[in-house]
Amino acid sequence: MVKAAKGKKKAIALLALTLVSTMLFSACSGGGNGNAQNNKENGGEAAAGNPVTLKVEVFDRGNSPSGLSITDNYLTNFVQDNFGTPNNITMEFVPVPRSEEVQKLNVLMASGSDVPDIVFTYDSGTFYRYAQQGGLTELGELLDQHGPNLKAFLGEETLAYGEFEGKQFALPAKRAHLGKYSSFIRQDWLDKLGLPVPATTEELYNTLKAFKEQDPGQTGGKVIPLGMALAPAQYEPLIWSFIQPHSEEERYTLTQQLGSRDYPTLLPGFKDALAFMNKLYNEGLMSADFGLDEDKKKLNEDAANGLVGFFSEDDMNPFYPDGLYATLQKNVPGAKLSAVDVYSNAEGKHPKPEYAPVGLYIMIPKSSERAVEAIKYLDWMASGDNLLHMQNGVEGENYTLQNGIPVVKADAPEDVKNRIYNQGDMAIISNGKQLGDSEKNVEAYVYGMPEAFHEETRRALTVSRSDTIKPVRFDRPIEAQGKYGTGLLDKFHEIIVKTTMAKPDQFESVYETAMKDYMANGGQAILDERKKAYEAMNK
Repeated sequence: MVKAAKGKKKAIALLALTLVSTMLFSACSGGGNGNAQNNKENGGEAAAGNPVTLKVEVFDRGNSPSGLSITDNYLTNFVQDNFGTPNNITMEFVPVPRSEEVQKLNVLMASGSDVPDIVFTYDSGTFYRYAQQGGLTELGELLDQHGPNLKAFLGEETLAYGEFEGKQFALPAKRAHLGKYSSFIRQDWLDKLGLPVPATTEELYNTLKAFKEQDPGQTGGKVIPLGMALAPAQYEPLIWSFIQPHSEEERYTLTQQLGSRDYPTLLPGFKDALAFMNKLYNEGLMSADFGLDEDKKKLNEDAANGLVGFFSEDDMNPFYPDGLYATLQKNVPGAKLSAVDVYSNAEGKHPKPEYAPVGLYIMIPKSSERAVEAIKYLDWMASGDNLLHMQNGVEGENYTLQNGIPVVKADAPEDVKNRIYNQGDMAIISNGKQLGDSEKNVEAYVYGMPEAFHEETRRALTVSRSDTIKPVRFDRPIEAQGKYGTGLLDKFHEIIVKTTMAKPDQFESVYETAMKDYMANGGQAILDERKKAYEAMNK
């Protein structure tokens, strides 16, 4: 009975989504377009002295402090008092559950009349679908006329991610920090063995062998020279360092995007990376059970217990309060981690992926009559110190300035701290705190860590931004990626695990079989579509 009920619920949910998809084009591209056009031409109803309401989506995470709500709090009042009221606009914030953002947004977009004037999503596929179906307002001219500060703040590189077939249909939030990954080594182990910090992959291999043979951590044979998990932060820095020089066409066509990440599955050098992992595994130099550790839990336990000599990770992760490094130092007095940039390619560089320079895709539905006011609101957010205030609160009460960096006052009263509990969901034009340049943005992250870890956090953030590889961007969706991406990511992980754990004399056959399976289950379809998209883009 329970299974039948669940199946029925799934069927109903799928039917609802199907109906939403078929309704979306007609609802969003329909009614209100004449008024919307007049709104654009006249500079907005509010500017003409007519009171209007501007509806803005806001994520509801269910985390509002007692006495506050996601639609009535310090920041919603700050926006009303400093933008809304002076401009004859009533601000209305429309809550959307964060966990259901795409589903709820689909329903709102399909309704036409009930959809907010400003909506957003993290999902690029959802943005492309709305643009493709004609459900969004074109923003290029509006941005030129009413958003000079916003346009300057976002910049051309970020804005390009909001284009569809050469036209601006979304305003992507600007990401404050593009670095992803750093690597970490037990400096105290190096010191004990009298070894220098390795600077290349070959030097790292020799260091790992020394860790295994000499066990400087006195683990009683439990030493794990290289900690590995089946998660991007662990395998991506290694794999990308083996990718060989290739043409722009190869970069666009042979890369496979699965979800939000680019994977070098078909690029020259991918097989070499797997062969190196196979060598490490068969020589007992890396985590034996990495293939079962998709959530990194085992890796974190091993590293925190002092068993791991070297590992890669999301750049700042080890340094968070009560995080991996703090736990390691409690468990192993005198333990020291150093952030390092080791995996190297034939050119002596240390390539690793970086984030796309975007966060949310901010959109104005085609049916909105408040397009001008919407752009003016976002432009106001990018003007003066409005963004600084929305992200940090009141100087002297929420934060103090140290070297131009806002540092949170840990001793601030709870009601003062609660002013900005939802700053990330209100300051929608930015992903992360923006302080004017990338170096200051990085320092803001450094100051957010325990003071004892500032130096290594700064170093890790520098590593994560060095020799980075930008994601590949098409100005249209690759349909096959959406269709096959989830299943192919599982296949990609199968390739890594099976080839790594294969006996050396079986590596070639295991690799060929796994790749053939990958290509037959969507890899070839993605390759074919990316080739066509690249040709179309270069006509």
